Amino acid sequence: MSMNLLLIEDHPIFRVGVRQLVQQHWPSATIREAGTLREAIAAVHDVFFELAVVDLNLPDTSGIEALSQMLRVAPATKVLVLSLNSEAAYAQRSLQMGAAGYLTKDRAASELVPALERILAGGRYISRSLAEQLSDQVSGIRKAFPHEELSAQEYRVLVQLAQGRSVGEIAVSMRLSPKTVSTYRSRVLSKLLLGNNVELTRYCQTHGLVDPA
Repeated sequence: MSMNLLLIEDHPIFRVGVRQLVQQHWPSATIREAGTLREAIAAVHDVFFELAVVDLNLPDTSGIEALSQMLRVAPATKVLVLSLNSEAAYAQRSLQMGAAGYLTKDRAASELVPALERILAGGRYISRSLAEQLSDQVSGIRKAFPHEELSAQEYRVLVQLAQGRSVGEIAVSMRLSPKTVSTYRSRVLSKLLLGNNVELTRYCQTHGLVDPA
């Protein structure tokens, strides 16, 4: 099968491993690599990719912003998120935003090819362990955390504020007015019962939404 695949990952060794897995199964696949979000955006302006494998932690962005930007610039490309984070909340949020699948890096060796096959066939993919976590949440076995109830836009603002970005910077990133971003910030603080950005950052670090300082 011939296909164009964009691999967005900043670690060269991991890129080599993913490339080998894909080419062993699809020898005729064309794989283009990008180490930053900027390189990835430039790539999709040149070529149409059926699939993109996207790491959530890149040098020029982190978290779901990488996914959000890719979905915006290449809406017809199916995206598989490949992440170090094994929290079901990340998978749920990624799928809600439009990703076709979510796979943790520790499962890539055994599940990358099945994940890509399922996505190419029109389906969506998450690992069994993540599916069980999501099932527990839906069934009420595990109560949802407050941040899991935020809208996609509110969640994006939450994470970027916790990463130290200003309202103006977030507005540029999300293509919104500063006033709209400030409104989202107020909603986030209210829904999470937080008083300021310091508490917001601490909340995100505690729940693993951003890396600890």
